Amino acid sequence: MPAAKRSASAASVLALTAAGRRAPRARLCLRLAAPLSFLLLLAALLRTQPPSAPPAAPPPSTGPAKVAFLFLVRAGVPLDFLWDAFFRNGEEGKFSVYVHSAPGFELDRTTTGSPYFYGRQLARSVKVAWGEPTMVEAERMLFAAALEDPANQRFVLLSDSCVPLYNFSYIYTYLMVSPKSFVDSFVDKTEKRYNPSMSPVIPKDKWRKGSQWVTLIRRHAEVIVGDKHVLQVFRRHCKMVVTKALLGRKPNYRRLGFGLRRKQILKGATRMEHDCIPDEHYVQTLFSIKGLENELERRTLTYTVWNQSSDPKDKMTWHPMTFEYETASPEQINSIKVSLQILFWYLFFYFIGL
Repeated sequence: MPAAKRSASAASVLALTAAGRRAPRARLCLRLAAPLSFLLLLAALLRTQPPSAPPAAPPPSTGPAKVAFLFLVRAGVPLDFLWDAFFRNGEEGKFSVYVHSAPGFELDRTTTGSPYFYGRQLARSVKVAWGEPTMVEAERMLFAAALEDPANQRFVLLSDSCVPLYNFSYIYTYLMVSPKSFVDSFVDKTEKRYNPSMSPVIPKDKWRKGSQWVTLIRRHAEVIVGDKHVLQVFRRHCKMVVTKALLGRKPNYRRLGFGLRRKQILKGATRMEHDCIPDEHYVQTLFSIKGLENELERRTLTYTVWNQSSDPKDKMTWHPMTFEYETASPEQINSIKVSLQILFWYLFFYFIGL
């Protein structure tokens, strides 16, 4: 019995000793609990109010699909009266209008006679010079602005001298039934605009050429706006260069009229480089690199007639002819429609191998 009592007493002492040892730890835990609780509460508050939330995706469109008409103009829209008739005969809610013009220019009652263009200029624009990357940057701005509306499903790039040859209903249906973009894109075996410095971002076998005036589906417009790498290469290595061979002994700066500064022309006249027009290569080459060529109708929907001058020094051959009032008769328009139909069937039979 005494032994048992001593054992029990010893056990009690051990238990008390252990309890006595745990007491300081318990007080320490209580001291740490208060600041820890405060930190957890602060973290919870910060989580409920994040400093920078990711941009929300545009809500899905519930209305009809739209065609976005993207006008790349110098200032106003000189043929706004024709487009006004075109849009008036269209269906409200099936089209939208965007205009890239010179910085500071506004479309209102004093600058356009069509209400469809009121306030449709982009909030941000760049000064565009032909033959420079600014042309491509302006196009990208138009696509980016139009992509903000989720209803826009087709994107038509137009110049200030373009006019519609068909009514709105015909064009709308034509564009919507096609799951592909209309992009004139081909390999020009004779041209020497590719600069080896573009590699490896732009391999030579991916280099393409074509018309600037494209019509895109939404996904392809997103590819253009999302591109960063190919555009940077174009900015560095795809530029128009005026050489002595083209200028002659006495350069006619007024005849050139490309929006180039005199300093640029003189600099270009003293060296030979790869002459490159960005807007004739960028979209086509980008789609080639991205593996999208099978998703293209490789033709443009814009009818053009190029200057047929045989003089290689004539820079005007780099621009399509402008139809004047005398050459824009109903007979001329009908002949253009017929030629477009013939071209379409020729391409159709050519590509299916008949």
